[in-house]
Amino acid sequence: MNRALSLAAVSCAAAGWVFAQQPRISNARNETRAVSGGLEQTYRSILSAQSSPAWLGYEVPIVAGDHQMCCWNDNVRGCWLEPKSEGRVIVVANNQPVKLEGPQSLVILFRVSNHQTDKIRVFTPECELDAGGLPFIWLTGVNPDQSIRMLLTMAKDTSAGSHEEMRKSDSAVTAIALHADPAADSALQELLAANQPDQVRRQAIFWLGNARGKRGYELVSKIVREDPNAKIREHAIFALTQSKEPGAIDVIVSVAHSDTNPSVRGQALFWLAQRASKKIAESAINDAIANDPETDVKKKAVFALTQMPSSEGVPLLIQVVRTNKNAEVRKQAMFWLGQSKDDRALKFIEDVLKQ
Repeated sequence: MNRALSLAAVSCAAAGWVFAQQPRISNARNETRAVSGGLEQTYRSILSAQSSPAWLGYEVPIVAGDHQMCCWNDNVRGCWLEPKSEGRVIVVANNQPVKLEGPQSLVILFRVSNHQTDKIRVFTPECELDAGGLPFIWLTGVNPDQSIRMLLTMAKDTSAGSHEEMRKSDSAVTAIALHADPAADSALQELLAANQPDQVRRQAIFWLGNARGKRGYELVSKIVREDPNAKIREHAIFALTQSKEPGAIDVIVSVAHSDTNPSVRGQALFWLAQRASKKIAESAINDAIANDPETDVKKKAVFALTQMPSSEGVPLLIQVVRTNKNAEVRKQAMFWLGQSKDDRALKFIEDVLKQ
């Protein structure tokens, strides 16, 4: 009797685990399948058989961090997978526990029809989903490394260059980056290659900075320093502002001083004003105003002062008007003082007009 109860308890626990791993989805015709012969083979088998629209998906461990992937609809934290039907609301499960920590897993969904992949979407498990009445196939036993390899193929599938293809590629890159698996770093590094479309490279760069920790920081820093494409370097500066690695701001300061492209130097100054400490931002911006050989960069540095938090840049703008020898730079600083509506700026302008 005790043994029977124990087996029943184990069975219930296993069933509860399977249920807990599935997304919170309503308005769906649910089916669960185990991966057989590898994820890509299972996926292709479903794709070849599925002519009518359906959703399929699986779950993998998510990279550390507070990555909440959801949306708000009708004041509910939930998403419509299909266009919203008139009068329908997203069904919210009752008595859901409140989680104090970040999500532990990532839900990756694929919309398929006519034997093709239409969309890729990613969510975290707490998100309420409405499947619009379509079949919903949930895959179990997914290997994260196989998931990354399959998504990498989809991320590179942009040959037609259509808007739909690029959106699928973007979503595939996002899904790769959120895998808690070192193979994700290697996959994203492949997507940095110069032969990849710029949009794919930009997406990979962003997620390397945002989600991939030290290795992501190293790869993005290399792009900032060495990539021949100035627009890509500019985007990599932004990606570094998303990194929590301690050396990220130092790399941006270096770019502001030494990048060969004036636009890239200006972009670095802009982000330093927003993300760096007051001391670091002030030093880099003042150095550019005083020493950068390009007037356009000096003017961008003046604008960067307006981006410093809590109007910290206002006294620095006043100082530029008082002391800078470049008339264009002084004019730019006065213009931004006038736009600031700061009492210190208005008083300074009044004093100038009285002279």
